[in-house]
Amino acid sequence: MNRLTALSQQFGQSPWLDNLKRSYLTSGELSAIRDRGIRGLTSNPSIFQKAIQGSPDYDEQFRDLAVEEHPVIDDYWAMVLADIHGACDVFSRVYDESDALDGYVSVEVDPGLAHDGPGTEAAARHLHQRLRRRNLMVKIPATVEGLAPIRQMITEGRSINVTLIFSLQRYQAVMDAYIDGLEALAADPDADLSRVASVASFFISRVDVEVDRRLEAIGTPEALALRGKAASVQGQLAYEQFNRTFSGRRWDALAARGARVQRPLWASTGTKNPEYSDVLYVDGLIGPHTVNTLPEPTLEAFADHGTLARTVDADMGAAHAVWQELADVGVDMDEVATQLEHEGVDAFIKSFDELIAALETKAAELRAS
Repeated sequence: MNRLTALSQQFGQSPWLDNLKRSYLTSGELSAIRDRGIRGLTSNPSIFQKAIQGSPDYDEQFRDLAVEEHPVIDDYWAMVLADIHGACDVFSRVYDESDALDGYVSVEVDPGLAHDGPGTEAAARHLHQRLRRRNLMVKIPATVEGLAPIRQMITEGRSINVTLIFSLQRYQAVMDAYIDGLEALAADPDADLSRVASVASFFISRVDVEVDRRLEAIGTPEALALRGKAASVQGQLAYEQFNRTFSGRRWDALAARGARVQRPLWASTGTKNPEYSDVLYVDGLIGPHTVNTLPEPTLEAFADHGTLARTVDADMGAAHAVWQELADVGVDMDEVATQLEHEGVDAFIKSFDELIAALETKAAELRAS
């Protein structure tokens, strides 16, 4: 059994792929990745910018789309949703074999709507209605404005990937929105709660990049000794919150109706600091009822030399100690989370806007030729 398969079969963690591009579908490579043990897929605006601008794979479709007079953003969604449909086809087998636990493909709403609750709700509903795929997850950012749309989509029985989580406090609000939505859905005695799925995506490596920068600015031996620890520890503390939230009388009533837990998903797990292990954010966060979405280099690194062990809750005393030490040396993790959320939203908006601008230029050239 390879490491990717062992993750799910022996440790209850589902490895998903953090990428999508047209050549994965046309070449059959995505099916091959699935057959190695990958059980789902996530995408985001930055991934599609790289895919569409970085290869000629979309040129033929775009030429056909661009000859008609309509907004270029419609062409963008036509290309993206073609890829999402294809990926849903590839992973539908996993969805069936896992009884709807895995096999999901995620697509994000327009990132410009991150602080527009009603706009996010409408966009998420539109994507679900347009694609109509049972193994689709629509991604909604975990901004304050995103919480009400998350709750509403769950109330409507739609599967949601909550993205861009950077703090334990916001994570609790996300879990609460999910449970509130399930309780509203459960008011319908005929509702099938077992077919509502959700993941809560913590962005991991970005936390260490920012916290390490602050620790190095502080510069004391105590601060420097904490480098490379904050991200994994926050994930471990989030897992502790997850277990506490999805237990007890309130949750048991939903579980009796078939409800599934909202699994923590570790995102941004590629190691950015070359001094750290290239599997740091996989090895340290393995445990049941979790997902790790892997960029290809991290996928290959873990498949080659990752360590298989339950680590996400192996030493919670040490995790709490590190969290306290971060505060003691002067790192404000709430401030870090606020900064990273703003940067994450802005980065996705930038990728989206740059791609739309490039497509508009390309469309104008095609129409003039």
